[in-house]
Amino acid sequence: MSTRRDLEIKFADGTAGTAVATWGQHAIWDVVRTLGTEAPRYNVSVSSPVTPAMPVSHILDSIQPLIGIHESLRTRLRPDDDGGLRQIVDAAGQVPVVVRECAADDAAAESAALHAEVAGRPFDFAREWPIRVGLVEADGLVRHIALSVSHTAVDGWGMRQLALNMAAISLGEPVDQLRERLPSMQPRAEAEFQASDRGRRLDANARQYWIKKLALGPAQLFPTRGAENLPWPHGVLNSPALATAAANVAAHHRVSASSVLLAAASTMVSRVSGSPDAVFQIVVNNRFLPGLTNAVSTLAQEGLFHFSAVDKDFPDAIRRTHRITLNTYRNSYYDKRRLDADIERANGDGGTVTDHSCFFNDVRNLIPMATDGGAPREPLAKALSRTTWQWRHDCEPRPNVTFAVDVLDAPGALELVMVADGGRIPRPDMERFLSGIEDLVVGEARSLGYES
Repeated sequence: MSTRRDLEIKFADGTAGTAVATWGQHAIWDVVRTLGTEAPRYNVSVSSPVTPAMPVSHILDSIQPLIGIHESLRTRLRPDDDGGLRQIVDAAGQVPVVVRECAADDAAAESAALHAEVAGRPFDFAREWPIRVGLVEADGLVRHIALSVSHTAVDGWGMRQLALNMAAISLGEPVDQLRERLPSMQPRAEAEFQASDRGRRLDANARQYWIKKLALGPAQLFPTRGAENLPWPHGVLNSPALATAAANVAAHHRVSASSVLLAAASTMVSRVSGSPDAVFQIVVNNRFLPGLTNAVSTLAQEGLFHFSAVDKDFPDAIRRTHRITLNTYRNSYYDKRRLDADIERANGDGGTVTDHSCFFNDVRNLIPMATDGGAPREPLAKALSRTTWQWRHDCEPRPNVTFAVDVLDAPGALELVMVADGGRIPRPDMERFLSGIEDLVVGEARSLGYES
């Protein structure tokens, strides 16, 4: 049993103005505005216990300064008459806050329900600010917080930075000191950079890279195996062993754990599809330019990863993946509208572009407020015995997607979440694909002598 009250965080002391939308804002807006009832799944949301518990007023006082620091949190988006998109930064407004008061024993359950509420509605880009807050209060203190921010305002890396900023302020760091310690480019300034000579060169080079790569790979990776309109299954492999093994293998080969997992995914694309190549769109955070490292905004875009002639030597695949991803990262900052037009022209000129309908997104360690995915200290054989597989609800079809794999943190484990076109990748192949990633990485760890 809980009671509810609705509050607001009012803000009236900010900068204001308009500018053309950034590449990231426009790319997400183009996607989300076509999704209808599915739009909320693109919200960037997190729910977390508040430890130690704090008064409601302290939480609100920690969030309010962030609205001044980060223009993205008070930015609306509105189409131009000529088909473009503009960002409108407001100097004043309010953020809605829902507070549910309940008994301490009920706080966790109330938190889950509240998270679903604040995250489960689409944002009105033209009329409302892109952030909502939910608080669960018990015995006069906030025990859980839920934040939901429109993906047009932040990506996963932006939400991470927002959470870090909020934690710093709640612990007493002065706002001016935070601004000085973590300087960040605002979206209007980023839009100005993108229109500059250097920004246009980055865009042109990235799009040229894409078009060149899209001429080199297979036109179709996974053949159609069933009737159209088959379900899109949602499968989850939870693996404590993979969490340990990926870290160990990465340390040995002096690469990132993401490279290890992407190498395994590439190998499994080749094995399951029968193609000698693997092609992914991988999500890249694009925080490489000065001023963007600490940005609370939406910068992540897809980079094109093409691994040709995948062979059976997994250590070699790891090293090659690491090298290939460097070029992928360098060429992932671009105007997606122009890239889409380039790809359409390439298809229209009698060519057939490479199949780029497979997606890989490693979102581990993005949200420090979320559960720590620390690896268990136990032998790999024992950890393997705790691997689980789960089928969740079927998903709506996703245009121009064959499958998408997300890598997530889980308590003491790593999770691989896969959504796939059932007409191209049946359920048995989905299980084979994700289990194969685990087998490759854990097998490599064991061959290197890591058993615990």
